Amino acid sequence: MTMAHDPLPAGVDPCELPGHGHAALRLDEARSRMIADIVPVTGEESVDLRAALGRVLAADVRSTVDVPSQRNSAMDGYALAGRDLPASGTAAYEIVGTSWAGRPYRGDVGRGQCVRIMTGAVLPDTTDTVVMQEQVRLEQGRAVIEAGHHAGQHVRPVGEDIRRGEVALLAGQALRPAHLGVLASLGVGQVTVRRRPRVAIFSTGDELRPIGVELAPGQIHDSNRYSLHGMLIRLQVEVVDLGVVPDTREDTQHALESAAAQADAIITSGGVSVGDADFVTETLRRHGRFGFWKVAIKPGKPLAFGRFRQAWFFGLPGNPVSAMVTFYQLVQPALRTLAGALDADPPILVHAVCETRLHKRPGRLEFQRGVLARLPSGAYTVRSTGHQGAGVLRSMSEANCFIVLPLEQGDVEPGAEVEVQPFAGLV
Repeated sequence: MTMAHDPLPAGVDPCELPGHGHAALRLDEARSRMIADIVPVTGEESVDLRAALGRVLAADVRSTVDVPSQRNSAMDGYALAGRDLPASGTAAYEIVGTSWAGRPYRGDVGRGQCVRIMTGAVLPDTTDTVVMQEQVRLEQGRAVIEAGHHAGQHVRPVGEDIRRGEVALLAGQALRPAHLGVLASLGVGQVTVRRRPRVAIFSTGDELRPIGVELAPGQIHDSNRYSLHGMLIRLQVEVVDLGVVPDTREDTQHALESAAAQADAIITSGGVSVGDADFVTETLRRHGRFGFWKVAIKPGKPLAFGRFRQAWFFGLPGNPVSAMVTFYQLVQPALRTLAGALDADPPILVHAVCETRLHKRPGRLEFQRGVLARLPSGAYTVRSTGHQGAGVLRSMSEANCFIVLPLEQGDVEPGAEVEVQPFAGLV
């Protein structure tokens, strides 16, 4: 990544730096530059398996056992030796016992004999085949099986899932529920994970007031910190909330110094545009390290990335929707990288037929808010949530997806196919 690694001298305009001028960075370039530059946090801890959801593995997990450890049945049915299966016609077998899951049959199974067996139950030593119960006919206490089966069917071999000595999970894996199940199947009760990144957040703006305070003319409640807090908690990071910072150079620098002293990353909302009271970008370029300032997306064009002291810095726009869009598209994958996770790629896009007309000017990649639905045929449709202003937070609360419109895209007519990014893929 191209980053100005030294504080800029007074009088240098950030717009003279790459990504700061009229030609804003493309989203994929901005994301790649962030991920390439960020170094994961160091530090590890051992946590109980029940507390490991969402945490990032610090080391490979190698199995010390075979899973399964014994041959077992994949079906409810009857276990027998494959050599005894009829080549044609039918054959009847004496049922000499039952093998239950957790209570295996301990006796012998000879020629012309079988054992009733349940799913997950261990196969007797002399058997190697299971015929599912729906394909067996019972006559006078004997199991009648027709030709057409083959030796070894419906049997889970030793180590089918995981072999002893095999790497079951790689370092850098953010643990999902299925991973916890895999670890439990290996008998792992404690797992070594990277420490959580610490992220400091604050909002800027003299117009912002906390919840519970009566608003004077021109004032608004600060919604961004609550949205940010929710998005960060779902990423398994430690959040340091520094509140609302007044629009002054001194207060802005003090807040950044305080944030950098206690966090691995700093996220601000507001103060990254070019207004007279936008001091975040100014403070960063004078006392920090600047990466880039503009990204060619809508909403969310003014986004600052760099470092302040030893903390990574992400300056989000003040408009609520812009802050959420830039967080999901850029900050979230960057924080996954900071946490040491391997899965920092953007979410998968799906295709859907647009039911409403969408207004779009070419020039920026646009994330409009939509409602995705699935037809009985299996096809997807999407409709707009309505007014798409960057300050209309309701457009996010009513949506379940972003409608992703390419940089060169113009207006979209009803019936056209569009790409959609479901919120379900954004954590």
